[in-house]
Amino acid sequence: MTQPTPHLDIVAHGLHLPECPRWHDGRLWFSDIRGHLVCRLDDDRTTIIHRFPEDEEPAGLGWLPNGELLVVGMTGRVVYRVADESAVVHADLKPLAPYHVNDMVVVADGTAFVTQTGFDLDAAQPNPQPTAVIRVDPDGTTRTAARELLVPNGIAVNSAEDTLVVAESGAARLSAYTLREGVLADRSLEALPASADFSFCAPDGLCLDEKGGRWVADSINKRIFRVEGGVITDEHRLGQFTLACALGDDDRRSLYVCVTDVWHRTDIRDEPTGRIVRIRVDIPGTGRP
Repeated sequence: MTQPTPHLDIVAHGLHLPECPRWHDGRLWFSDIRGHLVCRLDDDRTTIIHRFPEDEEPAGLGWLPNGELLVVGMTGRVVYRVADESAVVHADLKPLAPYHVNDMVVVADGTAFVTQTGFDLDAAQPNPQPTAVIRVDPDGTTRTAARELLVPNGIAVNSAEDTLVVAESGAARLSAYTLREGVLADRSLEALPASADFSFCAPDGLCLDEKGGRWVADSINKRIFRVEGGVITDEHRLGQFTLACALGDDDRRSLYVCVTDVWHRTDIRDEPTGRIVRIRVDIPGTGRP
């Protein structure tokens, strides 16, 4: 159901393309893809954790058991390991990813699952093709984890780490898998409902809550909504491209949402329009991100 515009706390601004928010170790972490930065929010002050060169665009974030930060390099098609102010390649995804890679979730043992676009983002007429989620073992070994997804994008895992959910931006649906010993199985599809206002939903980032709901960033329709059992229970229209979300704070009831006026690199402006807003919600988050 569409609700009145909520009170929005702007917690970060002046960003080019904020994405992949994570609540980790009591703080909000995120990537600024077009700003080539990985950042952390410290008492409402943005701290730069790592600055990548201009030919690399950081996206999905996660952590190894030893605390080292993993970062998806979209254009390089690799996963980096960031420590001591340096970034080294943890896994080369190019053999399994012909185009840009995207988001990532890392489970407790250090196994990562990485999504990819399945098409050339810079093509004049993009032609998405079914593609795969990539598994990266803690030692950097890569393999295909799941096939036949259409623009797999945001990815999340529940706290028990037995269910993994992928947003398929090209198919207006979520795919849920049973996760057991690093293997994805028993895929189930959940179509995201259309409405008179929105004939097609392009889910981008997502996060999970304790009641089985999924908060979904609907990028092209500039909204964030919660879906449970195929029904939208909450919806907020934010007026900017809505890219990703994470539930954080000590009670996991603050919904952090990444928004911007422009997302394609050809449209980036000198004056950045990206920001992260916070909305208080009733049901606590669970799992990762």
